[in-house]
Amino acid sequence: MSVPSLHQAIQTLISKLKKLDIHQHGEPIIQLSEPVCPLPSIAWLASQPSYPRVYWSGRDTQEEVAAIGSCKHFIFEDAVDDNQLSAIYQQQRSLSTNQEIRYYGGVAFDRHTDCWPEYGRAHFILPRIELRRSGNEYKLLVNLNIEMSEIEHERQLAVDALEQLAPPAPLSPPNKINLLSRSDRPDHHRWRELIEQITQEKFIKQTPKVVLSRLTQLEINEKVDPWMLLASWQGRNHNSFQFGFQFNADSAFISCTPERLYRRCQREVFTEALAGTTTRGLNEHEDALLAQQLLDDSKNSHENQLVRQHIVDALTPLSNYVGADELAKIFKLSHIQHLHRSIRAELKPGVSDFQILQALHPTPAVGGLPKEAAINFIRQREGYTRGWYAGACGYFNKYESEFAVAIRSALIEPGRINLFAGAGIVSGSEADAEWNELENKLTTIMSILTEV
Repeated sequence: MSVPSLHQAIQTLISKLKKLDIHQHGEPIIQLSEPVCPLPSIAWLASQPSYPRVYWSGRDTQEEVAAIGSCKHFIFEDAVDDNQLSAIYQQQRSLSTNQEIRYYGGVAFDRHTDCWPEYGRAHFILPRIELRRSGNEYKLLVNLNIEMSEIEHERQLAVDALEQLAPPAPLSPPNKINLLSRSDRPDHHRWRELIEQITQEKFIKQTPKVVLSRLTQLEINEKVDPWMLLASWQGRNHNSFQFGFQFNADSAFISCTPERLYRRCQREVFTEALAGTTTRGLNEHEDALLAQQLLDDSKNSHENQLVRQHIVDALTPLSNYVGADELAKIFKLSHIQHLHRSIRAELKPGVSDFQILQALHPTPAVGGLPKEAAINFIRQREGYTRGWYAGACGYFNKYESEFAVAIRSALIEPGRINLFAGAGIVSGSEADAEWNELENKLTTIMSILTEV
């Protein structure tokens, strides 16, 4: 039996919508789906006329989602406490028993400071339409929200959204940008001052790790297609999470990140300690030598062990069992390699995604230890608003959820590309070496954007 074309799948879903007896459905969130022929997901997403646009690809590359529009969303632009977020999270979970219903979004690195407009301190949406790939199978989904909406109006909105869908057009070719200027915050001089403060004996004794980061702003006079940029990035780092959020035409946040915050399947949780970095070698022998030096390096091993222990300690009160790799392994990316330890936990009954987010985010790999002291230092001294950089981005539903840590990311704005990179500062860290690590972490994206 042949798989329906995009046009056929759209027409079938419209027919299903018109025949659907919404009154008898019994739940306020309704989802219809139809198999569809394979489509280039990012190109399809970039071709659509409406916003928001969301893209998500799992690190194992077996799952890919392109989603547009919104039939329900919640955003917190001002201060919100954890009790409010928890109540709203539980409310969303109760609206449907369908395990395919997903809310996509993100939580800022620091929910207690001002955040980026449109993104907020937390922002999640239930898309109107989704294109999902699982392995080699594709399906087109449409979501309806009749919780507060007039039923026939909601049905018509869903039909209209399907009728407006466009076929995928080729992405624009990746062109090198004309870079007008570059600025770093903190700059090199300030970076050295901050590392001197962190590694001062009295401070480091109380706060053994601070993850200091840098905002690199590239001023340009041309338009950059964020989806072309993400597709190019994706092609160079296959073993990373790739995702993007574009809530309006002017701004897009994209990331090609190696780091999982957690994946939950029912009551089983998978997470990891990813900290400690070196470059890749020019050949296989040099690459293996650098990897072994990283494994043997006491500073990087100590940093990774701190992260591992914190995650185990954070998950223990929520879990019946927590297991973690004793020995670190090497996790390789296109230009750098990291120390990595896998961690698995079996949750106690009733533990929710929000409790896991509370416990794990931000991890010591992007914040530091102890968490509050490190984040206070970042908040007061780093010199810019991280927003969703180093935040938690992904999706949740009743039965499974997955979130990645938004490192290796970019915020695309009119006339400007904002790039982010961080480094874990511990006892023995040297300012120039850590600055060079930031440059190494930007190598892949900079090689796509510029002639360098």
